[in-house]
Amino acid sequence: LPMAFRAVNTRRHTGLQQLSSLALSGRTLLGPMKSCKFVVDESTNESTLICSAVRLIESLDLSSAAGQLLNETIQAHNKEFKTGTSTLLFLIGAWSSAVVECLQQNIPVSAIVSVMSEGLNSCCEKVQCLQTSIPKVNKMLRSSSVRLNDFKSKTFPTGHDSCLLNPCICLHLEKNISVPEVIPVNSSSPQEDDSNFTECLVSPLAGFASVASLTKPVGDQSTSVISESSVPTSSSNKRRLTHSRYFSTLRHFSSEKAIASSLQGNFQGYLSGQSAVPHECDSLGHLAAALSHGNQSSVKLIQSIVAYQQEGAECSGSFQFNIADIVTCRLLGLPESYSCVSPGLVTLVSPEKATVIKHFEEKSLRILLMDGDLTEQYRHLGFNRLSNLRTILEHPDLGEDRAGASWLSSTLNILKKFEVNLVLVRGNVCEHLMERCVANRILVIGSVAQEVLCAFGKATNTQPVTYLTQVNPSCVGSGAQAELWKACDGRATDLSELVPVRIKVRGSTLLTAVLTTTVASKMQVIEDQFWTSVYRLHHALNDAKVFLGGGAVELLCLSHIQMLTEQPLQTTNKSAVKEFHSPWLTASATEYRTAVLQALASGWKQYLTVVMCNAAVAVSELEARTSIDRHLKKAADSGSPSAYVLKELGRGDLLGGGSSSSTDHSKGLSTCDNVTAKTEAWRRALDLVLLVLQTDAEIITGPKRNHLLNSQASSEFMFL
Repeated sequence: LPMAFRAVNTRRHTGLQQLSSLALSGRTLLGPMKSCKFVVDESTNESTLICSAVRLIESLDLSSAAGQLLNETIQAHNKEFKTGTSTLLFLIGAWSSAVVECLQQNIPVSAIVSVMSEGLNSCCEKVQCLQTSIPKVNKMLRSSSVRLNDFKSKTFPTGHDSCLLNPCICLHLEKNISVPEVIPVNSSSPQEDDSNFTECLVSPLAGFASVASLTKPVGDQSTSVISESSVPTSSSNKRRLTHSRYFSTLRHFSSEKAIASSLQGNFQGYLSGQSAVPHECDSLGHLAAALSHGNQSSVKLIQSIVAYQQEGAECSGSFQFNIADIVTCRLLGLPESYSCVSPGLVTLVSPEKATVIKHFEEKSLRILLMDGDLTEQYRHLGFNRLSNLRTILEHPDLGEDRAGASWLSSTLNILKKFEVNLVLVRGNVCEHLMERCVANRILVIGSVAQEVLCAFGKATNTQPVTYLTQVNPSCVGSGAQAELWKACDGRATDLSELVPVRIKVRGSTLLTAVLTTTVASKMQVIEDQFWTSVYRLHHALNDAKVFLGGGAVELLCLSHIQMLTEQPLQTTNKSAVKEFHSPWLTASATEYRTAVLQALASGWKQYLTVVMCNAAVAVSELEARTSIDRHLKKAADSGSPSAYVLKELGRGDLLGGGSSSSTDHSKGLSTCDNVTAKTEAWRRALDLVLLVLQTDAEIITGPKRNHLLNSQASSEFMFL
């Protein structure tokens, strides 16, 4: 991190340069094809795998004022939306650099603040034409899926429509490049999934055997899916490997578009249109896939969640995607193919507790919920001890042990009195009490999420208690069941140190997403990606609309700013006269308006450039910028930029998404973005940049002088 600050000019606008330097480290985290990073702690030599801006910022030592503001901004956005933080981080850096360039051109701070804010507001209004209602999006996604299904039925021979792609690597095949002979390897066991992932980290070419094993198992005499019958070849009958992809993102095959990727396992019916879930559930599955930006493993879990919630809502007649009834459980040591959704609470317990659960299998348990710690010293928040109370012990050396033993005995007697078999505690549990309870076949589980207590309390019609002395017959529920959690193959799972178990309550809507992997450093990434996909769907349903994605929104913003800069200054700055009562400020904003708007546009242009390069749509930034400029010119020549963007988006030819000669299966909507999360990321990014800009200006020029220059502009805008 100190190396990133070598070029920082300590005498002029240090805060903006620090923001730009910090944001530079998050470029590879942008777009659907993210490149994970290993953050190494130099003091302990421990490393952490990260794949989001939130984890990156948490791993850095942000001691400067600008760094702390950056951290607070990203944390606030993540707390509210759980998505869009990488966009926020990147735009903060891009706009910080753009503002520094404006300052180098001697553009007044007041003009930068007013014109940039005006331009952002204008762009947010312009892109409203790309907002599409959820029913319309579902209709577009279903029609696009039908076209893909028709294409697959025509392209693949009989028996080849179930082609599976390795989640670690996706091969783009093209003519005229030879590929080493693929030797089938027996990998029918799901335990090898994560070993493939590790091999892909070491070498992209390590996935050849994995692809072969999925396309042609040992002993199968049929023709491989990747064969001459399914891949167009040249006269030399050779194929070319042009790209390899890791971290599970499915791509269309280039050039001939001959092979359509399909998904693994039960989610395969999603693409083929054969899903057995209700129509509304299927529509949400399509929407979740469009919002996931290629994270198909999370889409599979979300579709299972929607199916469970739809099934539970059949009695009431109304369905609502409820994230409050979703929790996660990490299972380290199982392949990722074992990830699934299980009704109830899945958690890890010690082998001693697992023995108690075996005794409880197929029995109805009496359950007690506790909102706090189950310890002798625990007191609720706001508790005030008596100041004039003194305790005199006859034997001080034995007093503490006697008091602890008395508390343990009374606590155990209360549980026995009300015949409690299962206790769920939100906080910590006394270890000695835990041992006593196991000996008496009472299962106590601590560190339970608040959502679990709420769901089980609603199902049993009970309220959590703070202290055991508050327990009465109405506080103890019934109808709970505990059992060993079984994997997708029906076998019970034993991870040696900890054992996964499942707790169900009759009538509960709680669901647990069981996340599995054999790579310990990857577990946090998997969980973050899952929650990001869940909240994207949640926000889309709350907004009742989404943006058409694939770079369409940012491209329309660039086209709109280009139109604003080309308009006559007299007509475009009528609002400046109303905003600034001073003729000098009005003239200043008018004179520098074009340069400032171009600085604002540079942020979105850099955003699209990096996304295209990260996704291998463009091999260089020069090629990406050329493609963007070509689209901007065509949009301007068309006379209606929004109509042009919608047309190109429908053809699948926007920013490298396809070609004009592509077949119908590549057309239609494939990516969506959240409306509120995206626009709020823009606003927070610009607000932070302008706040640091004004703060730096006050340090350099003095607060009084800067206040005179910006008094009118500052009254129009609110900052963080």
